[in-house]
Amino acid sequence: MRVIAGKYRSRMLRSMPGMDIRPTSDRLRETLFNVLCGGDPDKLEKTIWLDLFAGTGAVGIEALSRDAGMAHFVERSAAAADLIVKNLAGLKIQKGFELHRADVLSTLRRLALLQVAADFIFLDPPYRAQQAYRETLEQVASSPLLKDQSVVIAEHEKKFDPGDHFGRLGRFRKLEQGDSALSFYRLV
Repeated sequence: MRVIAGKYRSRMLRSMPGMDIRPTSDRLRETLFNVLCGGDPDKLEKTIWLDLFAGTGAVGIEALSRDAGMAHFVERSAAAADLIVKNLAGLKIQKGFELHRADVLSTLRRLALLQVAADFIFLDPPYRAQQAYRETLEQVASSPLLKDQSVVIAEHEKKFDPGDHFGRLGRFRKLEQGDSALSFYRLV
């Protein structure tokens, strides 16, 4: 697994053996960021990211590599949170991020109280935790974490559909690649 583009391009990221963490593949991350940047490499500059169920931190690190202003990594698993720390240290990233070692829903409430407003929210729960998609998307939709132009992206199995609408969030695009899919949501 590697960083796709930006200042940390081609640098390797660590993962964990086994199936406890399923990092977003290089190819899917490349597709995600190509869609979000739309050919403009400066589009992500100074943006605020929430990388929920962060696992290895690959998505948030990719955003930081492309000059995002802040990445909030949210990961409850101690082993995965330690892995994020190792990946950040390995790239010598010392600022522009916060690691929240807690569950996603309580962290979203805390970030809302701190008046964090994100440009991009990426969520990638374990595929078997289908209820986590609905709970997370519903909470994001009803929170002040969203700006008018915020984009929420859910990575999920191609055979699972997390849904079209969650409160004021509506899906505007779905991309499938291999066994995975990305659903893109924005305020409607």
